[in-house]
Amino acid sequence: MNAESLNLPTSRGATTAYVSRPHVEFHAAVILIQEWWGINQHIRDIAGRYANEGYLCVAPDLYRGRVAKDAEEASAMMRSLAIEDGMETIQKAMDAADSTYDVKDFAITGYCMGGTFALRAACQIPQLKAAAPFYGDIPEEDVLKKLTVPTLFIAGKRDAWINQEKVDGLKNIAAKYNLPIEAISYDADHAFFNDTRPEVYDAEAAADAWRRVQEHFRKHLDN
Repeated sequence: MNAESLNLPTSRGATTAYVSRPHVEFHAAVILIQEWWGINQHIRDIAGRYANEGYLCVAPDLYRGRVAKDAEEASAMMRSLAIEDGMETIQKAMDAADSTYDVKDFAITGYCMGGTFALRAACQIPQLKAAAPFYGDIPEEDVLKKLTVPTLFIAGKRDAWINQEKVDGLKNIAAKYNLPIEAISYDADHAFFNDTRPEVYDAEAAADAWRRVQEHFRKHLDN
């Protein structure tokens, strides 16, 4: 894969997107939203994995170049990021990928804070073809009920933040409005996909979740 960058002008200041481009011909892109740490090596590694699957992967930098040094700083940076700011940056990343690489079909995924934005994007950006948020927070019912994008929601049963009560609430709203979303919960902790954090990483759950997401994206993306 080739590592590249896109410039993203937004109303709240310029930022960039990390891009991982496959060596083979591609027709679809995956928008990858960062954890609360920022665009770190783990996110760049996931982008490369998507490129190896044949997708253009675009990871917009919602923090505009900042990367948290510890959980306290990451929490503060996440809290200071306005939802509208993040959503605008995601849309700008899609626009830039379209104009630069002539990509029309997009899926979105994200982890932790990125899962929150990925699920909200699936509710607010109907041109997305598929979504796979990992253990992100659930938007309010008035937002969630607008979901039309086929979505695979990944959760951990031992997650104290995106706990079972929140996942059950998601399922109840999905049933109420007949939303195109499936929620899968693993016997794992929050951030179980992050292989740079041995205290929470679960290799078996991560491998199965990756397999499911690839199947989901292949089903809905013409690549």
